[in-house]
Amino acid sequence: MAAITAEAVKALRERTGAGMMECKKALQETNGDLEAAAEIMRKTGLAKADKKAGRVAAEGVVVIERSADGRKAVLLEVNSETDFVAREADFQGFAAAVAKAALEAQPKDLEALLATALPSGKTVEETRRELIARIGENIGVRRFELIAADAPLASYRHGTRIGVVVAITGGDDALGHDLAMHVAAINPQYLGAEDVPADQVAKEREIYLAQVAADPKAQGKPAEIVAKMVDGKLRKFLAEVTLLGQPFVKDDKLAVAEVLKRAKATVVRFVRYEVGAGIEKKQENFAAEVMAQVRGA
Repeated sequence: MAAITAEAVKALRERTGAGMMECKKALQETNGDLEAAAEIMRKTGLAKADKKAGRVAAEGVVVIERSADGRKAVLLEVNSETDFVAREADFQGFAAAVAKAALEAQPKDLEALLATALPSGKTVEETRRELIARIGENIGVRRFELIAADAPLASYRHGTRIGVVVAITGGDDALGHDLAMHVAAINPQYLGAEDVPADQVAKEREIYLAQVAADPKAQGKPAEIVAKMVDGKLRKFLAEVTLLGQPFVKDDKLAVAEVLKRAKATVVRFVRYEVGAGIEKKQENFAAEVMAQVRGA
């Protein structure tokens, strides 16, 4: 039997709108033949959501589920096509049930999560497809993150669209909550300067060198002065993109690093989800749509 690659499963899923487990099974039955697998799924009705699967689902909810001792948490994003559906009780109940299942089962990846059983006895994927059929919109379990720590985790959810979990040692619950709110509001990309990829730092340095070279105020300056100007710009960039370097949201005279130092606390890790982040949304032009309908009539 030919090895079934993740790329083949992804291609079949995009084509049919079926779940990963069904796609993998169909490919195994057809020894990796994509066309034959798609035909099998059409015959068995597993590809019934194919039209809906092609539609962009960039709305939805972010859910946080925590263990009783607060030391484990799951951050989960489930998407829908419209905000209207994202507010529906059935959709939100599904998202909450998936988050609880993820916390209990601790699946290693999204495929494993979709195969996890819910209290109904059906898998996450089976329930998702039933929800699509009932609601009439594309619905997807997009991503999840399992976070564990030696101390209780801090968390914050802004409405249903932004969720943050922070692993922190030292400090108190109030500080943890404030830091989670800071991450939600300011959206740092990294924890500290050492976490910023070297290639990104090198690219920024190259840009700042070009900027300084084109700056009339830098003309004729000694090389060490030019280097200091570039280093200053780079330090400002690193402060803007890192949690530790950012001005604290509740006291912008202090950097987060200083706030932590005064509290004798350390942030070990943080995870932030925002609904639809990174999904390219279709831009609707309603005026053009209406004109097209008029011309068609």
